[in-house]
Amino acid sequence: MRALCKATLEAGARIMHHYKNGVETEEKSDNSPVTQADRDAETMIEQALATLAPDIQMVGEEACSEQVPDKLAPHFFLVDPLDGTRDFIAKRKDFTVNIGLISGTRPVAGVIYAPVHEKLYFSGPQSAFLIKLAPTDTLDMGKAEALRISPFPDNGLRVLASRSHRDKKTDALINQLHIRDVIPAASSYKFCLLAEGVADLYPRHGRTMEWDTAAGHAILNAAGGLVTREDGSPLEYGKLDRALDNPSFIAAAHHNWQDAIRTN
Repeated sequence: MRALCKATLEAGARIMHHYKNGVETEEKSDNSPVTQADRDAETMIEQALATLAPDIQMVGEEACSEQVPDKLAPHFFLVDPLDGTRDFIAKRKDFTVNIGLISGTRPVAGVIYAPVHEKLYFSGPQSAFLIKLAPTDTLDMGKAEALRISPFPDNGLRVLASRSHRDKKTDALINQLHIRDVIPAASSYKFCLLAEGVADLYPRHGRTMEWDTAAGHAILNAAGGLVTREDGSPLEYGKLDRALDNPSFIAAAHHNWQDAIRTN
């Protein structure tokens, strides 16, 4: 795990170099933005994983913008080298570096680094942790703090809503719930806020890709939360029939989040 954390931290440092010095923006074939920071970070992570785990397949966002793999190994890494590129370009804070490990169809470990927030999140199957450190700090795993979701609130849910992709279906669900606060956020950082106990619910309608969610899903699971499809079934990975995109999903800190639905 330390090697995965180190790779994520180093990619974050490279991204911050571009963040401070500026970088040109291009468009991919799906009209989403991409920068040299995205490409540099993916190359760094790919090289690190080739040394750390040469027998485990890596599936990266930038490589998949050219071609999605024809088949997947039983275990594979899903890498989003810079999730929240729009936030990065706009000089906002919530962009992240992501490495998720998938076994079969399940996320079993994840690492996320939010370089502006100076927070490194990581997990195995049972436990999730947070280390607060800047991109140039020395990684000390002994400083890791265990993460656990907050208790179910009796005064309303704190709901995360995507800053760039909020839609009418999300608003409709929010209107059904007993809400204390709606927190705008971006990228996989929303999963981290759930795992930290800062928020309770993140509904996501509309398209995301597996590399957007894998690391955050693993971290939230390990902290005691869950991620499901709208019908309550598990959100699974390796969906080549969908070109690795996700259906709508609910990420929640509480298995009983539906108890907050208003009854009239």
